[in-house]
Amino acid sequence: MPRYVAFFGSINVGGNRLKMADLRHALEREDIENVETVVASGNVLFDFDDRPTEGLEDMFAFIMKDRFDIKSFVAVRSRDELAAAIEGNPFAADGEENLVHTQFLACQPEEGAFDLLVSEYNGRGPERMAMGDRALYIDYVDGAGNSRLTGDFIARRLGCPGTARNIRSMRRILEKMDS
Repeated sequence: MPRYVAFFGSINVGGNRLKMADLRHALEREDIENVETVVASGNVLFDFDDRPTEGLEDMFAFIMKDRFDIKSFVAVRSRDELAAAIEGNPFAADGEENLVHTQFLACQPEEGAFDLLVSEYNGRGPERMAMGDRALYIDYVDGAGNSRLTGDFIARRLGCPGTARNIRSMRRILEKMDS
């Protein structure tokens, strides 16, 4: 059975507090196997029948709303998709691993959306950006916490929501998937 990772957006930030044990229990009740959380920021490893990750994203978002009354974007990636996101990030080689992020997106943005994002962000900060496959790669040079390049700013320009993880966390998750 394939191994996947689900990246839940908006978990344990703002008012959306959720114990990872409660999330694990809810997912296990849905016959999702080998559920394992990685840190308390909404990273869940699990096994499930081989299927497109987009369908799993919808299922997990429904569970979040139904069980916890939390509207959350959920990005699900297979082991190979996660490895490709790490490998494809052009800033991983020369950026600091806690500052280099992948924003996992709900869709592949339409042509021209990335150019709009770059042009409207120009002059606002030192961040570097590049597009990937249902992913935006970002080097937050001076730190994500101080950046004006927010998830909402990105979503409005690209036309789809996302949730970000840094390269350090992604590598740790991939190691767990491989063990």
